[in-house]
Amino acid sequence: MALVMSDLWDRRREANRAAAEPLAARMRPRTLDTFLGQEHFLGPGQMLRRMLDADRMTSVVFYGPPGTGKTTLAEIIAGHTHRDFHRANAAAVGVRDVRDVLARARQRLEEDAVRSILFLDEIHRFSRAQQDILLADVERGTITLIGATTENPFFAINAPLVSRSAIFQFEPLSEMHIRALLHRALEDTEHGFATLPLSVSDAALDHWARSCDGDARRALTALEIAVLSTRHPGQADQGKETLCIDLEIAEASIQRKALVYDGTGDEHYDIVSAFIKSMRGSDPDAAVYWLARMLEAGEDPRFIARRIAILASEDIGNADPRALGVASAASQITERIGMPECQLTLAQAAIYMATAPKSNASANAIWAAMKDVREGRTVPVPRHLRDGHYAGARTLNPEASYQYSHDNPNGWVDQEYLGVERCYYEPTDRGYEAKIGQTMAWIRGQRKKAEGCRDSPDASS
Repeated sequence: MALVMSDLWDRRREANRAAAEPLAARMRPRTLDTFLGQEHFLGPGQMLRRMLDADRMTSVVFYGPPGTGKTTLAEIIAGHTHRDFHRANAAAVGVRDVRDVLARARQRLEEDAVRSILFLDEIHRFSRAQQDILLADVERGTITLIGATTENPFFAINAPLVSRSAIFQFEPLSEMHIRALLHRALEDTEHGFATLPLSVSDAALDHWARSCDGDARRALTALEIAVLSTRHPGQADQGKETLCIDLEIAEASIQRKALVYDGTGDEHYDIVSAFIKSMRGSDPDAAVYWLARMLEAGEDPRFIARRIAILASEDIGNADPRALGVASAASQITERIGMPECQLTLAQAAIYMATAPKSNASANAIWAAMKDVREGRTVPVPRHLRDGHYAGARTLNPEASYQYSHDNPNGWVDQEYLGVERCYYEPTDRGYEAKIGQTMAWIRGQRKKAEGCRDSPDASS
């Protein structure tokens, strides 16, 4: 009798826990066939699917944004494989806990030939030293590690551990996947809202699917908030009134999205990279969008202004010399007025850079010259170019005869300025740089004429 009562009590406690779970937790897929998204590695014939079908799991790292199914997939793997499964969150466990799991895994392998899986959520929260504890057992195959992280594993996880793991990058769920999950929650009688008299408009579902940014948890949470905030206790449950959720309720139920953007993390560098490459690629619409993403997430506008200034010299250069002036002005104005007004200035500057003619000839010139300075033999300053404004200059350079360019009507004289043959700057035929190219072609022609005069018999006599 005592055992029966104990069993009933355990079941009641389990039922109470399940009832308290939020909708997103209750609606977690429990099989591979019900898991949505990540077809690039979980679809038929793809790598992870083949590993699971053959029960040949190796250590893996699940990397991607929140709400894309990393933890859910790990739970599915736990039920799919024939191995002991241990779950831990790196933010809540210490070295001793991990050592205990590893010891049990070794014992189970030696005594029963049963292998173990350790799912370590938020593995990036482990320090380098803590991660090293896993290395020996992972390398020997004593335990199979499933690490989940929102941070780039090549930065957040020790290189030896990454090299012994397969990396699977999770992508945000598509709007189609999100709609399917929402419909599943509305039609599920055990875990969802199928028992309630609900009417959810297509506009509401579309809004959640679009606004959640591919995060299934946010979409399901928004649906749950909409239902619970609209529901009238003792009324809808009795079937007396249909609960209507329209677009207005849907908009109110989903919070203003918190952009995934860490000023020192992957998203920071990825979005900045997209911003720069969009300006370089002459796409003003993309440039303005990535600018908005950074500003909305709280990026320092002065940092953005610096990136615009660098691009003005590196990717536009003399194809449009005015770009540098625009960038300089944008930087000064941003410094003086700050947000939110400086968003106008930054947008104007970014659009100017995106639509300006492009040339990296100036950048290539300085990069090549810097390389020569670092690696080549130091070129002495030609005697006629050395400073002559001090007492004794004539003594050191008695034959120095610098020619003043403006003494020639053309503003150019035949004179050596480097002492070695080297071409660093090669202008393009784009924008103003085409005119610079014409000027340099004229100068080269003048040099050839001067060389011809020096080589003629009359010059030698």
